Amino acid sequence: MTPPPDHGLLPGFAARDIETSGGARIHLRHAGEGPPLLLLHGNPQTHVCWHRIAPRLAERFHVVAADLRGYGDSTGPDPGLAANYSFRAMAEDQVEVMRALGHESFFVAGHDRGARTAHRMALDHPDRVLRLALLDILPTLHVWRNASAEWAMKSWHWVFMPQENDLPERMMESVPARWYMERKIGKKGIGLSIFDPRAFEEYVRCFTPKTIRASCADYRAAATVDRAMDAADFDAGKRVTCPTLVLFGGGSHTGEVFDDVTAVWRDYAPDLRGDRLACGHYVPEHAPEETLAWFLRFFGAEAA
Repeated sequence: MTPPPDHGLLPGFAARDIETSGGARIHLRHAGEGPPLLLLHGNPQTHVCWHRIAPRLAERFHVVAADLRGYGDSTGPDPGLAANYSFRAMAEDQVEVMRALGHESFFVAGHDRGARTAHRMALDHPDRVLRLALLDILPTLHVWRNASAEWAMKSWHWVFMPQENDLPERMMESVPARWYMERKIGKKGIGLSIFDPRAFEEYVRCFTPKTIRASCADYRAAATVDRAMDAADFDAGKRVTCPTLVLFGGGSHTGEVFDDVTAVWRDYAPDLRGDRLACGHYVPEHAPEETLAWFLRFFGAEAA
């Protein structure tokens, strides 16, 4: 396999691919020594979304920035089966990745879909996740149980991408990746200026039919198998038991539609702290200094 080009955004980070028992090949970059910290990205991005804070985190932690199965330069099993792209399956990948790197337990931070993967990981593997940071999401179950017209207009892809019969895949593949990416991550009132052009080019490069099909399977799973798993766990009283940090953008669709995000999360993760940041949805790139400061305090509290 031809290695992906070096984007130059994570100097000193070594690239590696790790096969998992679930049929995925996970691409990652890692660097640093110290307590292990796993960073997971969202849709439609890659591990590159952490480039503004990962190098400085690597001064204190062993930082692992990984692409979720099917995203970026990672691959996964048949996207025709939504369960193959559930947050449970994606979490299992990352637990195996960290074990392959020598870590049985670790800190984890996720943004967007990566945060949903991290949430599921903390529920399924409480002995693995020492501390959990979730960026700009509400619990998947809460979103589905509290859908509204305002939410649907801002989060149209939640109901578009799960559609069956190859509909979203064919429509998304029919337009240039750059055209789609400009409209998907160039949020109203914020635009593309918050992104490093090299990072944006990586998102465009990786937005291939492989990623499109995997991401649609991801959203399909969220609307079906993930929602069912989350409902069963929540209704049974299962909660995140580790210390949890929630950061969200006051100008994001999450903050604008649901207002006090941390109040919602307290019902899912009782040992919680968090903050509203003056930014949009793409927190690690829009508010890197604030995010870094929070991470150093939160993860460093146990690492010290």
